[in-house]
Amino acid sequence: MDRVQTKTEGHILVIQMNRPDKRNAVDAEMTAGLDAALNRLDDDPELWCGVLTGGPDMFCAGTDLKSGPGTPTERGGNYGVVKRQRRTPLIAAVDGIAYGGGFEIVLSCDLVVAGRSARFALPEVSRGVLANCGALFRTQRPLSLNIAKQMLLTGQPLAAPRAYDLGLVSELTDDGQALDGALHLAEQICKNSPYAVGVTLQAVDRVAGMSDDEGWAATADALALILASEDRREGVDAFLEKREPRWVGR
Repeated sequence: MDRVQTKTEGHILVIQMNRPDKRNAVDAEMTAGLDAALNRLDDDPELWCGVLTGGPDMFCAGTDLKSGPGTPTERGGNYGVVKRQRRTPLIAAVDGIAYGGGFEIVLSCDLVVAGRSARFALPEVSRGVLANCGALFRTQRPLSLNIAKQMLLTGQPLAAPRAYDLGLVSELTDDGQALDGALHLAEQICKNSPYAVGVTLQAVDRVAGMSDDEGWAATADALALILASEDRREGVDAFLEKREPRWVGR
C-alpha cells in the first residue's frame, strides 16, 4: 500500500499520509511520496490549494527512529516538505497526534485545521535530540516566544483547543472532521485569484520574522552539538529499548 495517497477535488489536491500501523511515522518511502505529491501541487497550474492529512485518527508521529526518514529531497528538504518554497497554499488537517517531525510538518504548512482532541508536541529533548526540521524558529511565529520555549524545552503536548486560543490552529472542528474543515477552508481560498493568492503567500512568508535561512543556520549549529553528544545516543537507545534514559549531561 502506498505510504502517500492523493486525490483531487476540483482545484484542491488532498494528500494523505498512509502508514497507520506506525502512526504515520516518516520513513524513506513516505518522504519520497510526500515530495512527489508536493511537486505535483507546485507544478500543476490547475491545483490552487493543497490539504495534507494523516487520516481521521492521527496526523504523524514524526521520524521513524528505526529506519530513519530517508534522504532530504532536492525541492522539499527533510520529509520532502519542510524546506520547500511554495506559492500554492497548503493546509494541515490534524486529527490525533502531530508529534516531533509531524508537528514540524504542520509548522511548514500555511494554515492548520484540527479536531478538538488533536495534540501537538516536540518531544525531541526527551530523547536527547533536537527539533531540527524548522521548529526552533517556526514555533515562535504563530505562538508567543514563551509558549514556543515551553513546547521545545518540556516536550509536553499542546492540546488543540489551547492551540486554537493561542493562534496556532486556524479552525477547530469535531474529532474526525479536520479534513472536512480543511477542505471547506481550501474551497474559500480557491474562490480567489490563484495568482493573487500565490503572490500574497510569498510576500507574507518573506516578512514573517526571522528568515528561514537564518533559522536553518541556527538549527545547523545546534544540531552539530547534539550529534556529538552522549545524551543523544542514550536518548535514542532508551527509546528503542523502552526504558528511562540515563542522562550524563554531555
